[in-house]
Parts: sequence; C-alpha cells; structure tokens
Amino acid sequence: MDRALWLSRLLRRPLVGRGGAVVGRLSDVIVRLRGRDYPLVTGLVVLIGKHQVFLPVEQVASFDADRIGLASEVVDLRPFERREGEVLLRADVLGHRVVDVADVELVRAQDIELRERPDGWVVDRLGTQSHRPRLFGLGAAAEPRWRDWRSFEPLIGHSQSARVRRPFGRLGRLKPADLADLLENADRGESHEILATVHADPELEADVFEELEPDSQTRLLAEKDDAGIAAVLARMRADDAADAINDLPQRRRQPVLDALPAGQRTKVLTLLGFNPASAGGLMALDVLAAPVDSTVAQALDLVRGARALQPEALTSVYLVEAVGQERRLIGTATLVALLQADPGAAVRQVMVTQPVRVLPDTDVEDVALLMTDYNLLTVPVVDEQERVLGVITVDDILETVIPEDWRRREPAPHPTRRAEHGQADGPPYDRTDQGA
Repeated sequence: MDRALWLSRLLRRPLVGRGGAVVGRLSDVIVRLRGRDYPLVTGLVVLIGKHQVFLPVEQVASFDADRIGLASEVVDLRPFERREGEVLLRADVLGHRVVDVADVELVRAQDIELRERPDGWVVDRLGTQSHRPRLFGLGAAAEPRWRDWRSFEPLIGHSQSARVRRPFGRLGRLKPADLADLLENADRGESHEILATVHADPELEADVFEELEPDSQTRLLAEKDDAGIAAVLARMRADDAADAINDLPQRRRQPVLDALPAGQRTKVLTLLGFNPASAGGLMALDVLAAPVDSTVAQALDLVRGARALQPEALTSVYLVEAVGQERRLIGTATLVALLQADPGAAVRQVMVTQPVRVLPDTDVEDVALLMTDYNLLTVPVVDEQERVLGVITVDDILETVIPEDWRRREPAPHPTRRAEHGQADGPPYDRTDQGA
C-alpha cells in the first residue's frame, strides 16, 4: 500500500469513469489539515468543461500513471466552494514559498509528494527549489530537495485555513530574531501571515519588532492603526519604542504616544528628549539599583526579583546612596562577584568604587570605546550630580555601531536544527519511483 505520487504529474490527468469515458481533468487536490499529523486528502477539484466542481475522495477508485479512475460517471456539478480548514495543494502551496523551519528561511515549493497510508492518501514530503543557479539560465530546472512535510510551515494566505493552522503552527517556536529575519525577506502577503501567527502572543510580537531592522520595522508598523502600533510599543523596551516612534511619520507620532499606557508614555517621552545618537537616547531607564549599605544576600534577592528587566541589564548591580528622592551612584558590583561572595558580607566589600559611567550627551562611539577598553557588558548613565538616569547594554551598542553594509551582507549559513526536529533528507528524487 506504500505508494507515492507527485502532484506535478497528477495535475491535468484525465478522470475516467467505469465505462472508460473521460469525465474531466484534475485541477487541484484538496487536503484537510490535522494539526501536527500529515494533511489528509479529502477530495479533488475537477475541471469539467469550464467549471470547477468538487469530487470527494471516496468517489476515486484508483490513481495510476496515466489517469484517475472514478467509481462511477455520476459527478455533482455544483461549483466548488472551499470549506474551513481545507487547503488546495496547487493553488495554495505548489510554486509558493513556505517557511523551512529547521533552516529558518523561505523556500519555494517545487513539488509535493502524496503517499498512500492506511487512513488514506496524505501529504508526505515537500520538494523545495534548489538554490543552485543554472548556468546562464540555461538547462533543465534543478531537481527538488525532498524533506518531510512537517519540516515546513506553509504560508497560504487563506483566513479560514489559517485559523485551523495557527494553534499548531511551528513559527511560534522560533526565536524572535529568526522571525524578524523571515519578515525582512518576506513579501507583503507572507509578512502579513507571519505577523498574524505571532500576534497571538503579544510578548513575542513585541520581541520580534525589537529585532527588526528600522526600515522593516517602520514599514510593518505603518500598516497598523494608531492603537495597533501602541499595543506593540507598549510591550517593547522603552528605548526601542522611542526609536520606533522617531521613525514614524510626523503626523502619526502624537496619536501613537497618546495611545500608550501612562507609564510607557512617560519613559518614551523622557528618551525622546535626548539625541538618538547619544548615551541618553540609547539607554534603558530601568536600572537594577541597591542601597550601598545592603548585604550581598539582599542584592542577590533584588536580582532574583527583577523579572521585568532585560537579562542583559542584570550583569551588574548599581549601588546607590539616597539623597532625598534622588539616587547617587557610589559603585557597582558584578553578578559574578556577588555570587562568589559570602551572602552575609556587605556589598561595599565587593563593589567597584568610581565605576566607569557616562553622561547622557556622550556620543555612542565614545560609549563603545569605553565599554571595549574596560571590557564592560553594561555602563550606567548619570547626570552631572552622579544621579543614575539609565543603563546601556552591550547589545544596544553593537546594534548602533555595526556598519550598514555589514547588515546587508549575505548572512552566514544558519546552524541546522533538523536534528532537534527529528527530520532528515529523503532519498534522491526519482520519478520512476511513482506508484502505478
């Protein structure tokens, strides 16, 4: 029973009734999505004259090399209408780009393999287009590279089937930076479907927008209304949200600011008051600070409780002295130093006095040089009175100082994750292997 057929060879095959008469030709194959299981063939779209009609798979007696045999000549001639959860393999998948989840890239579906199983015909493998160019555009197209269907996420663009696919989608398991890479290489329709998938997880959606290049971020945000933009920016880091608002058209900035929650709006407005190319424009306002008379154990308790801060900002604790309502920087203690110290010891015993710090108007290039010279992962931003204003992390510096032409270069090959998906390449593509 383990027979295979390829969609490219099935299309346009004649449908022949029991008496030998040609009833029509195959236009498409309909499958029903079944979550993480292989899609099941439920019917065919048949072209009879100029009309497309639905043929249930139960009325198909046989598939062979030259024709599709029908159980009878009686066919329901009502026009075909797609139902929820149905996917058309030719119209929706063949020739379209899909997400290769293991390698995190968009590839084109060149062919589709159907395989007969005990429960019926299923979509078993996908043949994707090779990246090897043809010499001067001449010669036959490269043979497809065959992989398990579950290695891919189709981008079908059909709202009803998308509702069925989304709870089982593989895109939600990708890292925000990977999803951002996909969005930057996607066309308008593909990007809409990827965003629709991550929109179900607002925190993930915000993380993805933080990872986007400014041009892509602005383009995708501009397609949302003011409330939609504010909903994304409300969950982003305040410094990233401020940069995003700066990149919006002038007429949209104030309405988006007005739609932000009060706390986030205050932070964003504070950051917008600084030059984006300065330490003040780059800093995050949330700082892990502890009283200078704390013990090591108390400082570590603050680290454990700082779940709202970005992990990159938790490599050091800033020791401050209260002066009225202000916090004056006295020293810093690295997380490693705190973990290695006696929990009952005073933080004064492990802190670095006169730490490296910068003023808010310091150029980002100077900040980068200081962090390089002193091997710092974070650097505090203070005012003239040594009051802590914010903190700059090394990842923010790297994003700022990396040259633009580096960003646009061809990326290094993505480390394959096929092993963790339990998938491997199939046998070589051999059309003679098709079932008769």
